[in-house]
Amino acid sequence: MAGEAAPPRKAFGSRELGLRVLSGIVLAALVVSGLVLGGWAFAGIWLAAAIVGAGEWIGMSRTLPRRALLGTVAVTLAALTICLEREVALPVGLAILAGGSALCLALPRDNPGRLRALGALLGGAVIALVPPALRDAPEIGILGPAWMFAVVWSTDIVAYFTGRTFGGPKLMPAVSPKKTWSGALGGLAGAVVAGTALVALARQQGWSPLADTNLALVALVSAVSSVLSQAGDLLESALKRHYGVKDSGRSIPGHGGVMDRLDGFFAVALLAGLFLVARRLAA
Repeated sequence: MAGEAAPPRKAFGSRELGLRVLSGIVLAALVVSGLVLGGWAFAGIWLAAAIVGAGEWIGMSRTLPRRALLGTVAVTLAALTICLEREVALPVGLAILAGGSALCLALPRDNPGRLRALGALLGGAVIALVPPALRDAPEIGILGPAWMFAVVWSTDIVAYFTGRTFGGPKLMPAVSPKKTWSGALGGLAGAVVAGTALVALARQQGWSPLADTNLALVALVSAVSSVLSQAGDLLESALKRHYGVKDSGRSIPGHGGVMDRLDGFFAVALLAGLFLVARRLAA
């Protein structure tokens, strides 16, 4: 997230911050463990996150009928994940996605939730499929998702603390009153350092052929991804403000819902997904 203006110093020791840190550590441990194991362990984590996040969006946006739509999204995403992990031919996956999309759009034309339902499915597909697809690609491997985590998490963490420490002018007060330019720039710098350092380390350790990418290019892409991550965070803040909710859900103690945790990650995953598509088209 982009940084927040400095509150009273005692807030650093608050129960809410402690709960936030603890749940963040647990989630990070779970995701990193899945990353190391790969395969179904990693794919299952992202499938679950996508389904829960889609349910939060359907609930927050008051899209009806909720259960039928969430069931459609869940079954479609599960089928797509199976196709990915079983290496089923791409046309089969596209047919499944098209079928799920058609069901979402089968709502009456006067139902304003038709496009929101489709958004839940397509957004969920990005979350469910991109990290495992990167992990499963032999020429990318563990480095792809690890770089995404490094960029998004460092953006979030560094922006949070630099924003609280330095405060200053607000980034977009009409959308998110606490976020500051100091936090945004701090998060950007943190992402560039973390993303570039990880690729340099991966090059030394021989993790992936992707590690041979020019480090200047890595720094540039890390910077762009940090901006996208913060933009995703601001977009979700605007959506929550529009629908009059504080958090997307209550599934993660101290963080709100899955959407609240993956708003920035989704934007970076979308960029990574476009990269995967471009690679396939160029092959």
